Amino acid sequence: MESTKENPADELLALVRSLKAQIQSEIDAGKTPAYLCMTGEPAALDTSAADKSRAQSRTSPRKELTLGDVKKELGDCQRCSLGRVRTNIVFGEGNPKAEIVFVGEAPGGDEDIQGRPFVGRAGQLLTRIIAAMGLKRDDVYICNILKCRPPGNRNPRPEEIAACEPFLIKQLEAINPRVICALGTFAAHTLLKTDVPITVLRGKFHAYHGIQLMPTYHPAYLLRNPGAKKQVWEDVQKIMKALPQQVS
Repeated sequence: MESTKENPADELLALVRSLKAQIQSEIDAGKTPAYLCMTGEPAALDTSAADKSRAQSRTSPRKELTLGDVKKELGDCQRCSLGRVRTNIVFGEGNPKAEIVFVGEAPGGDEDIQGRPFVGRAGQLLTRIIAAMGLKRDDVYICNILKCRPPGNRNPRPEEIAACEPFLIKQLEAINPRVICALGTFAAHTLLKTDVPITVLRGKFHAYHGIQLMPTYHPAYLLRNPGAKKQVWEDVQKIMKALPQQVS
């Protein structure tokens, strides 16, 4: 789902509440939120350090957080008002150790019915993009900022993002991907804690907790603006080059 832009005051409030929730989540996990030191635009990523940290976390003897742990903690979530109006929680699906994670905004109508992310028209387009990368949906992981559908596909509200984002953070921690692809404005702004337009953010990697993050246009936007497919393919090609084996 890709919706229209909120007014600046609502968006700023959403960013503040989401950041507060993310900080508290990391504090609860005994971590120091690295992004608290960030100023201005997202910092450049030291990929060598990120790869080393990623390899160590995947081979560490300590018990690792799993997607099953996160899903169990989420439970039959009623942390915001969407719990009363949803049909199904849309947790996410795919390879639990994927090299790339696609993060969208929120489930739409088809996703709410099926309990699966990106299965409507926009999802079918995303599946074709993944196939063009030489991959299958089972090779990647797909999820959203929100786990429940906002009525009428409206914009996510600040309190909904604040309630849901800690679970997204834990999903990404459990998967520990090499690359995150943020699909659309809401996903990019929520993850990067910025209000820089997606037109400026897309096309280059940004740092997210030591992971390379590439913002690009949401597939729903491409359905309305097919001319932007060329730019998305440029972004996807950069992602492909960042993966362990470049797809030709």
